[in-house]
Amino acid sequence: MSEVKIVLLGYMGSGKTTIGKILAKELKCNFLDLDEYIETAEKKDVKSIFKEKGEVYFRKKENFYLNEILAKKNNFVLSLGGGTPCFGNNMQQINEATQNSFYIRTDIADLTARLLNQKAERPLIANLSNNELPEFIAKHLFERSYFYNQAHHTVHNKNKTPETAAQEIRERLV
Repeated sequence: MSEVKIVLLGYMGSGKTTIGKILAKELKCNFLDLDEYIETAEKKDVKSIFKEKGEVYFRKKENFYLNEILAKKNNFVLSLGGGTPCFGNNMQQINEATQNSFYIRTDIADLTARLLNQKAERPLIANLSNNELPEFIAKHLFERSYFYNQAHHTVHNKNKTPETAAQEIRERLV
């Protein structure tokens, strides 16, 4: 396999990490989760970074570590945080580093169902009521779609297993 850098992006709860791990295993390459990478480097979880240093600090560190990963020569599948493509010149840098950026597109109802059980672990939605969640997701998706749609490829994962989505990505690799 020639050098492969695959970047998965999409809203939180879209399945980027699950699909990414399957894909990396099938391609026999490294799986990297940008949030986990940041947590290891900063020796602090994302929730604490947001709480203690704020979102601006986090986004600067996120950009720094994204570039560090993209500069690597080894093969990898990288799962981004939901907001990563929307800040700074992250999306441009991603698309310059690889021809294999994939937007994992998921509808609002599916995202809401998945995220209701994960609110406590997700800083951006932790304080929302269950009734506020669908509207928050819809607004965010609208704001972020400009960036998400800059990905080289889009995989709609409605009614797909993570394995099927991973297979679709493999078939579309450049």
